[in-house]
Amino acid sequence: MVALVVHGGAGHWVEAERDAAVAGVRRAAAAGWRILDAGGTALDAVAAAVAALEDDPLFNAGRGAVLNAEGEVELDASIMAGDTLASGGVTCLRRVKNPVLVARRVMETTDCVLLAGAAATAFAREQGFADFDPVTDRRRARWEAERQSAARDDSVPGTVGAVALDAGGRLAAATSTGGRELKRPGRVGDSPVPGAGNYATAQAAVSATGWGEYMLRMATAKAIATRIEGGATPDAAAAAVLAEMQRVFGTPIGVICLDARGAIGVVHGTEGMPHAWRVHGDREVGARFAV
Repeated sequence: MVALVVHGGAGHWVEAERDAAVAGVRRAAAAGWRILDAGGTALDAVAAAVAALEDDPLFNAGRGAVLNAEGEVELDASIMAGDTLASGGVTCLRRVKNPVLVARRVMETTDCVLLAGAAATAFAREQGFADFDPVTDRRRARWEAERQSAARDDSVPGTVGAVALDAGGRLAAATSTGGRELKRPGRVGDSPVPGAGNYATAQAAVSATGWGEYMLRMATAKAIATRIEGGATPDAAAAAVLAEMQRVFGTPIGVICLDARGAIGVVHGTEGMPHAWRVHGDREVGARFAV
């Protein structure tokens, strides 16, 4: 059994961008599926899928990342291998095209789990990642408008992610984001932190999207994985944890998850979360805007 799920961020998507978002997650899922279909690893598949989303300026990650209060882009990403619990992440990373690939290098070439700020950028350069300006004209224009607005619209969908199960039974998860628009410089969200917005074990893989401060407090991805390990289906596990977060914090988030049998969970409490999936036996990638 092999399986893959990708998401492009839960939240408010303007009507004009919804079809493009669905097409984008479909392309990303296809990129990951090609690796699985050729016998590749879940880790390679989630890295490829998330990198594809980082390359698409529509999404709040990599090239499409939102700007912080100072008009700069600070990137967060993480990746985790469920069979070994190996994990790598970067936070407040600047001027890199694909932060998820830097996160993977942290996991594979250092004894660290998370590198931050200037040190993360220096590490990226040491590893051969070229200087890259991710600021797009579209995001700069929105930043200018929001900065001058008395009623800010903090609704740019945040975070992209992927979870996968390969033919060897290995699970993996990867998550990447530009964070919250107009955020305080140096702010760290859930995406780079294992157990908060990204997590994988031998039995479960989870990637979340939403308000990171709340997921950090509840260890959201770990809580969902623990329920799956206890026998809950991915859908039921995610729904239970999201309901608890709604009760405690009153905020909706979104989640994709997988178990070791290839069962998929896609749950969100927002108006939409573009996502795509494919499992063994499917003839093509499926994709939709809302569950």
